[in-house]
Amino acid sequence: MTTPLFAASHLAVNVLSAQSLLAAFGVLGVGVVMFAETGLLIGFFLPGDSLLFTAGLLCTGTGEHGVKLSLAPLLVAAAVGALAGAQCGYLLGRKAGGALHARSRSVRLQEGTQRAQELLERYGHAKAIVLARFVPVVRTVLNPMAGALGVPARTFTVWQVVGGLAWSLGLTLGGYALGSSIPNVDRYLLPMVAVVVAVSLIPVAAELYRSRRAAKAKEVRG
Repeated sequence: MTTPLFAASHLAVNVLSAQSLLAAFGVLGVGVVMFAETGLLIGFFLPGDSLLFTAGLLCTGTGEHGVKLSLAPLLVAAAVGALAGAQCGYLLGRKAGGALHARSRSVRLQEGTQRAQELLERYGHAKAIVLARFVPVVRTVLNPMAGALGVPARTFTVWQVVGGLAWSLGLTLGGYALGSSIPNVDRYLLPMVAVVVAVSLIPVAAELYRSRRAAKAKEVRG
């Protein structure tokens, strides 16, 4: 009975947990998650930031589940998944238009759509495409929205590559650098991931704060 139970426990994957995804799928899982989170609207809930950072950490040692990743294949998988996903999302948006967003009933996805529109209007195409990579949910919806709004393909491709490489490689190498400088880094994995998740939410909080200030300023002027 022990062997079947052990095997069954490893078949249960928590898609919201970076450690669980890496233990189950390794480097391949990183590429797939990057593609889904940046190219498919159904992937907006996936843990992109924490997955990249955790994967980088696990390149420096052995985790709780015996996970050991190689840095070079990881960087390739992260970059290819992030870039291909964004381009796919753009093409889907260009073909399907706003219907993709209109059909969604997710509150988080609708809020992300609104923030993506605000980014495009406030910062312009290039800066918005790069900044969106670092904002959870927004990085999922901005790509198809850019296609639906008719952002030129060349402009989108150039800046999504810039933002995609900065985000995917930056977080992965950040995790690797930190893991290389701290002995027995696996002991601190959960607190570190919690910090990364918290930091990734800062742009969202800042954007909400600015929106509320702008709304209050309009009320006062009115």
